[in-house]
Amino acid sequence: MNSFTFYTPTKIIFGPRTCDQAGQAVKEAGGSHVLVLYGGGSVLRNGVLDRVTASLSAAGLTYDCVGGVQPNPRLSFAQSIADQWRDKGVDFLLAVGGGSVLDTMKGVSMSLSCGGDIWDFFQGTRTVTGAVPMGSVLTIAAAGSETSDSAVLTNEATGQKRGRNTPFNRPLFAIMDPELTYTLPPRQTACGVTDIMMHTLDRYFSDSNTEYLTDGIAEALLRDVMEAGLLAMREPENYDARSEIMWCGSLSHNDLTGLGRTKDFSVHQLGHELSGMFDIPHGESLSATWGSWARFVMDTDPGRFAHLGRNVLNITETDDRLAAQETINGLEAYWQRLGMPVSLGACIGVQPDEVLQDLAWRCSWQGKRKVGVFRPIDTADILDIYRAANH
Repeated sequence: MNSFTFYTPTKIIFGPRTCDQAGQAVKEAGGSHVLVLYGGGSVLRNGVLDRVTASLSAAGLTYDCVGGVQPNPRLSFAQSIADQWRDKGVDFLLAVGGGSVLDTMKGVSMSLSCGGDIWDFFQGTRTVTGAVPMGSVLTIAAAGSETSDSAVLTNEATGQKRGRNTPFNRPLFAIMDPELTYTLPPRQTACGVTDIMMHTLDRYFSDSNTEYLTDGIAEALLRDVMEAGLLAMREPENYDARSEIMWCGSLSHNDLTGLGRTKDFSVHQLGHELSGMFDIPHGESLSATWGSWARFVMDTDPGRFAHLGRNVLNITETDDRLAAQETINGLEAYWQRLGMPVSLGACIGVQPDEVLQDLAWRCSWQGKRKVGVFRPIDTADILDIYRAANH
């Protein structure tokens, strides 16, 4: 097991009607002037935003609200919020929504705390040195941003989607009420389950595979979220299913499922380029490319794929290579049961080869980097994976 530092400062407030505790949570965290960020109209229609702001008022706090965050959250929108509120005395940021709202909040926090352009931090030309205190009221179980050190934004001017990891990105608290996810459209539920699985899988396939407890945690999470995902698709208001998915989402991306090993995240990088160019849901970009990536790298360690299949999918095949193939096919079949695409053609249509070449060139940062650690892939490899998925 590799050395690691596990830092998880986020207080979890979990259960029905917990969004009514937002004001008290902000007050206990030291906030007084709160900027509330949210996305579209769902939190207005279902009354969640009203409940949150009522709790802020009851706690004696002042607040302002800004809506309009979009899926694949936009850099320009986050920057406009930071510029508008830079000198308004905001001392706490509260996201009411899913991963896109949380990631927007984190970008705003970087700029408010450190000044300047948010994209500088995502390009790595500046270091994040502080944060405006943050919290969240989660309404979508998917990204795990409520407990992670990660933020992802899309620069719509360049078509680039980039992530930034820093301990300053971790919210002080996450309010998690599974009942708030009852009304999610099936597509969002399916994308969320897929993203949760991929946060675990992109840690599971690493250059180090002797972390037995970490393996067991990851495998248990995958079994749980897969079962709960199917149940939630059949019974959207099944509290047990929704609560399992929500808790899996947090644990899948707070690093618990990858402790002691190096993260791979090749499939996330492949997916980010698809979302950046085509503005498709993040979960779809992952399920559309995972199988092609897995088949490309499988021979690096067939036993690793076989181990996953035997412990998560109950595969009984004793030959590792055959079991590995069954594992890949089994996960693709599961995503199809959720209604998720397992090829580019199923989500964006079959693409001309010049588009695939552009995607590969972008993913490798114009040939300047290899992606992943399980089997590092370069521009030519990335192109082969995109081509294999292009059907």
